[in-house]
Amino acid sequence: MPKASKTKPNNYVVVVFDSCRYDSFTAAKPKTIKKLGKVEKRWSYASWTSPSHYNLLIGLMPHTSPRHVYASEYYKNDFLKFNTRLGVDNIEFKSLVPKLFLPMFLRDGMGYQTNAMVSLPVLNPKTILNNGFDTYRLMDKHNDMRAMVRSMAFSEEKPNFFLLNVGETHYPYALPDEPPDQWPRISGVHGVFKHLDDEVVGGKLLVKKDAKKDRFFNNKKLEELRQRQIAAVKHLDGVVEELFDIVPKNTFITILADHGELFGEDGYFGHGPIYHEKVWEVPFVEGKLR
Repeated sequence: MPKASKTKPNNYVVVVFDSCRYDSFTAAKPKTIKKLGKVEKRWSYASWTSPSHYNLLIGLMPHTSPRHVYASEYYKNDFLKFNTRLGVDNIEFKSLVPKLFLPMFLRDGMGYQTNAMVSLPVLNPKTILNNGFDTYRLMDKHNDMRAMVRSMAFSEEKPNFFLLNVGETHYPYALPDEPPDQWPRISGVHGVFKHLDDEVVGGKLLVKKDAKKDRFFNNKKLEELRQRQIAAVKHLDGVVEELFDIVPKNTFITILADHGELFGEDGYFGHGPIYHEKVWEVPFVEGKLR
């Protein structure tokens, strides 16, 4: 348990733009989000949504990949930054041990009201990630951060922690008012396996000799998908402005991505079972508005 502090803790909000790679984020030139501070290029600990969120919830933010540093020292020093995020000065690395789970630490050790709203079904409330949360909700739509913001209720008796998993930047990179019949469709990604062997195997683009190489994965189509993700970030910048308007004064906000995305680089599309720089690069920005 952390030592008693005379300082009232901050509310803390973590916003995860699912699958949003760093250069998509910067290409969108978000103005509102940058009010939090400088946007950093960092590196995810995982290339898929579920394990990446587990890392986040044990306190491992995307890392800076420092040289000549022992991993144990990096973990300790990075965790100490929660003193700034939470607005206290009494958190030590050992405080998180032995449960090693941030929501439990905040709720049971520091008296936080803990809440999660998630967009992706792989994070649904029946998963192991739903530990230490007072409320945990899978949203009705996978791509509507605005619905999350409008559902946020801050306790006045306790400090509040919110995890928001945002799906607009995840395939199919669709905005909430876009009809589903206008979304891009990729066999396998949507669970349609009839032509999977012709198109994607383990994230690597493969084409049978008798298949048309340009059937879907051509440069024009992949660029359209990348532009859709950039447009999603631009849209979310406006939603974040609404978030900034409703949070209490003593609120610290971290905005990041859980992992990146591939749009055809070296023959890859998507994320998951892929070892490529672009699937690990993520944006990271945080700060306190007022």
